[in-house]
Amino acid sequence: MKDAGKDANGTALPREAQAFLDHLAFERGLSPMTCRSYRSDLADYHAYLAAEWPGVPVKGARVLHLRSYLHALRARDLSRATVARRTASLRGLYRFLRVTGVVSKDPAAGLQTPRRPRRLPQFLDEEEATRLVSAPAGEGEAALRDRAILETLYGSGLRVAELAGIRVEDLDLEGGWVLVRGKGNRDRRSPLTGEAVKAVRAYLASRKAAGPGSRLFLNLKGGGLSDRSVRRILKKYAALAGLPSSTSPHTLRHSFATHLLNRGANLRGIQELLGHNRITTTQVYTQVTTERLKAVYDRAHPRA
Repeated sequence: MKDAGKDANGTALPREAQAFLDHLAFERGLSPMTCRSYRSDLADYHAYLAAEWPGVPVKGARVLHLRSYLHALRARDLSRATVARRTASLRGLYRFLRVTGVVSKDPAAGLQTPRRPRRLPQFLDEEEATRLVSAPAGEGEAALRDRAILETLYGSGLRVAELAGIRVEDLDLEGGWVLVRGKGNRDRRSPLTGEAVKAVRAYLASRKAAGPGSRLFLNLKGGGLSDRSVRRILKKYAALAGLPSSTSPHTLRHSFATHLLNRGANLRGIQELLGHNRITTTQVYTQVTTERLKAVYDRAHPRA
């Protein structure tokens, strides 16, 4: 088994916790960022048990120990979202240990996940999105790459990890499609806008030829761009376009879905384009457009 890594006290995570993390990464195909969040949550929990309940291993914890940990989290004044995420991590861990026979009873089965306040997705209006994707100026390789990145993010509604993972061979520029590897290793074909196709063609013509399996978007050293690099690129152009500092790749994904819905796209179609498993995940965008319509109504109607 791989090295278990270190928890908050510099101690190796227990083998059963690492087995769960490996399951998330290699069997469920969760993103590296999501797996890091799970690791951080389990490290915090393991450190708490070691400090407050010495002698109680992760696989030997009972409901008492889990409730004690959640009480300690609330006492730290952590956000409701953080407590909810860590509760979900514990439920996932012990469900896995129960299914794999490591524990005979799931101590986390009865834990209640704190209800998180529902926040509507941040999105740009159409003029702001156009301003952002038009921000990269010049005909140098970096500018052409950045323009292609922004056009593809907004034009196809991709997650940042999906965009960073695109290979040259995944493109069908004649047909206007790209093969996308989504969450859980689920592939889907995503359409490319005409502007994205033009931007990608221009970028490919400017960069060095690469062999089979090469990433589409490269850094200056010729390696594939990381998720973090894509975020940094977007932040740079958001500032140039006069957009909020909170603008992120996911803001463009939300903008993509909201603009399609505003222009009459079918919710099921948007679900498929976004790669959502459940329609309920996509339905949040109906709330976004409802809120927007209500704001327009309140401003425009003489008796509102």
